[in-house]
Amino acid sequence: MDQAVLATERYGSQERWRYQLRGGAVRREREADSSRTGSSISGAFKSIFLPQGYPESVSGDYLQYQIWDTVQAFSSSLSGTLATQASLRGVGVGNREATVAAATVTWLLKDGTGMIGKILFAWLKGLFADILNDIAMFVEIMAPHFPPFFTFIVCIAGVFKSIVGVAGGATRAALTVHQARRNNMADISAKDGSQETLVNLAGLLVSLVLIPLVTDNPLLTFVLFFLFTVLHLVANYKAVRTVVMDTLNKDRLSIVLQQYLHDGQVLSPQEANRREPVFLGRGISSVSIALLYIIYIFFFYKGYAGVCLAPDASVRDEIEAACQALCISFVLHGIIPPERNLALSNTQDLWKLVTESYTFMDTFFQPFIKALDEARWQTDRTLLDWNEWRVEWRKKTQ
Repeated sequence: MDQAVLATERYGSQERWRYQLRGGAVRREREADSSRTGSSISGAFKSIFLPQGYPESVSGDYLQYQIWDTVQAFSSSLSGTLATQASLRGVGVGNREATVAAATVTWLLKDGTGMIGKILFAWLKGLFADILNDIAMFVEIMAPHFPPFFTFIVCIAGVFKSIVGVAGGATRAALTVHQARRNNMADISAKDGSQETLVNLAGLLVSLVLIPLVTDNPLLTFVLFFLFTVLHLVANYKAVRTVVMDTLNKDRLSIVLQQYLHDGQVLSPQEANRREPVFLGRGISSVSIALLYIIYIFFFYKGYAGVCLAPDASVRDEIEAACQALCISFVLHGIIPPERNLALSNTQDLWKLVTESYTFMDTFFQPFIKALDEARWQTDRTLLDWNEWRVEWRKKTQ
């Protein structure tokens, strides 16, 4: 029994220890191929800026996304420096004729309109934060060149930046949920904050060199802003393209469903994400359909597909409702011929399609949802963006 291994422990894939019985005593030893994470500069860096248990504790696309996100944040920080300098010059910094009161009122109006924009956007929703952020900074840089309209222009920029804050927060929250593989969203959020602070610090150091060069040089300011903006948008596009979401939204469900109806194969999350458009949706969900079902209903409304869920509708009910709506839309838009893999008539009679779609879904949906599970799609939650409207039918009394 001497030299017997009693137990082993590991810290992700970074560090491994084993407990051995040796000479009647238990000894703890590091395995020969285990790296020393806590005693090196790289180990300290990982501990501060990467989630615990990395890379096993995060999604496979985490590192690529964070690299591109760092590039876009750095370029955005430098663009922000140029915009801030322009705003300060516009409110009178360095101008002997400017008054403190006038500058204060301008800044308060800018912040106040920004708060209003933040409230309205949180109500209306939408996700185009980074492009809007660049527009806001461009507007701020342009503002000093139009003194009579300076206050109005910076107020507009303030609204845009507030919208960016709301939209960016919503996007970051969805990505954090996706990246967390061990319910470690708090740790990932904390490390993301640390990474952002480091990037902003680097941007600050570069800005100290940049500001003297662009002061009183509008042409250089616009050239540098253009370069930083291009880098920002390219890095954002690359970052979005690296993300492999394994939850279904309307576009991804449509892509997967079309392929399945075509050849009976379910695309993997990687394949579906590559086909998903970044800027514009596929537009096939905006069709007139009406369905009545025990769990949910679809309805016609101004050419759009509407789904009303029952209070006890499950996630799979939601996926089935969306699939049924998409199948009908495929027929109406001629995307998939109804006679091929769709037991639906080639007709514009919506109610006839609705009736036929029930029979089709009875045999189609269970094999499809099973194939989704086998392809490692998450079917216990979706990003189909349902609102909180629910329908409850009154039961017929005898």
